[in-house]
Amino acid sequence: MRAVLDGYEAAARPELIARFDALRPGEIYAPVIDLFPAAAARVADIGAGTGRDAAWFAARGHQVLAVEPVRALREAAMRLHDAPQIEWLDDRLPELEAAQARGPFELVTVSAVWQHLDDDARPLAMASLAAMAPPGGLVVLSLRHGPGAAGRQVFPASPDDAIGTARGCGLELVRRSQAASVQASNRASGVHWTWLALQRVR
Repeated sequence: MRAVLDGYEAAARPELIARFDALRPGEIYAPVIDLFPAAAARVADIGAGTGRDAAWFAARGHQVLAVEPVRALREAAMRLHDAPQIEWLDDRLPELEAAQARGPFELVTVSAVWQHLDDDARPLAMASLAAMAPPGGLVVLSLRHGPGAAGRQVFPASPDDAIGTARGCGLELVRRSQAASVQASNRASGVHWTWLALQRVR
């Protein structure tokens, strides 16, 4: 994971930050958006990047913990999205110790992150995410299929494996959905996604 974070740090130039921040959360989360809390809730955005999604949740009345371990991205996010409803945190998967201490959260999102964790890290990461949600809370993961960017290694992400790991952590599948990448360059490279919505049942 350290090498992946270093890769993002090196790539976090203004043009990449602008490109990431311009993506539309409503389009990204379309496969699961109807499951999100309608009333004001506590949301943890794991791997918050430029703060795009955190700001979108905050604008909808939620209190957001934006967790981003890459300093250059986190600092850019704080400049771009300076909202009182957002708390910024330097923490990382798989442990998320500081983030867990701030829970629980009705919604935990892990968008475009899971593919950077290897098979050894994923069970601990799933347990950490489950620990952040109360009974009835929702953990939402996107699993990338296809090549990654240079310098930011990705590992194959099996939806069945993720669902099985989640079940062992007290998370039951609510929805599994396939989606094309919202970025044209990714679609051209064969990138697509599986979205999993997992509910904490114990």
